[in-house]
This record gives sequence, structure tokens and C-alpha cells, in this order.
Amino acid sequence: MKQVEKISENKNYTAVNVGSFDDIKNYSMIHPKTGREIKGKVFLKKHTQSTGTEISYTSIPPKTEIGYFHIHNKDEETYVFLQGKGFYQVDEDVFPVEAGSVIRVAPAGVRSLCNSSETEDLVYICVQSKENSLEEHSTDDGTRVEKQALWNL
Repeated sequence: MKQVEKISENKNYTAVNVGSFDDIKNYSMIHPKTGREIKGKVFLKKHTQSTGTEISYTSIPPKTEIGYFHIHNKDEETYVFLQGKGFYQVDEDVFPVEAGSVIRVAPAGVRSLCNSSETEDLVYICVQSKENSLEEHSTDDGTRVEKQALWNL
């Protein structure tokens, strides 16, 4: 089983590396509720010490479905598809997804997905956060500060 590599950290950040898209399929985890092994999935909250989001990478092999439908109590999920093609279902709606597709699902949305490709893994990132918790975003929540870059290009 592949392990998340810590790159660097201090009191203001934690940096990790999960590897390339191909590396994602080498991760596995035991689902805390079912006790079932899930291959091709890595959660990052504990590795990054995040307090506001859970982020996961998932790789689904060709012609495979995720294997279950689920909802959340408080959290919405945003899926960002990076590689491959498949189908996503929310409630009674089914639609195609591919690299570049982005889907936000409310907590009550009953969801699952599958990889419809014959040969390519379906790889995506899922960002999970409490619904309606984002009060300010992007430039509204940022303040520009003067700082000299320490890297050399």
C-alpha cells in the first residue's frame, strides 16, 4: 500500500505528495463503517491537518462502479474529474462525466458513479465541506501582502 509523503510543514501549513494519477490506484483504505477495503482511494484531512475540508483522490478501474450510493448529513461534496470517462448519478439523474467535469452535490443528494471506459482509470478529487459554511471566498477573503520570493527560477 502506498503512503502519503509529507513534504514540509510548520505552524501555518502542511504540504504532502500523493504521487501521480497512476499512483492513486496503489492506495487503499479500510472503510470505517463497513470494514471493507477500498482500493484506489486516499483521504487527506489527517495528512494535511485540515480543519475545514476533507479532500480525497480516487482512481476507479475501467468498467467498475464505486459500489455504493451515499448521502451526507451536513457536508456537500465537489467532484473534480481529472482523467477518464464515466457516469455520475444523483437521485434519479444520470449524466456523463470526463476529465474537466466538476459536480457539486448537496448533502441530501443520493450519489454514486462508475467508470465506463474499457481501458482508462477514472480519476477524480472530491472536496467535502460543510454546506453553506463559506462566508467569504477568493479575493474577498484574501489580503495582498508584500513578500520577497525565496525560490530561484
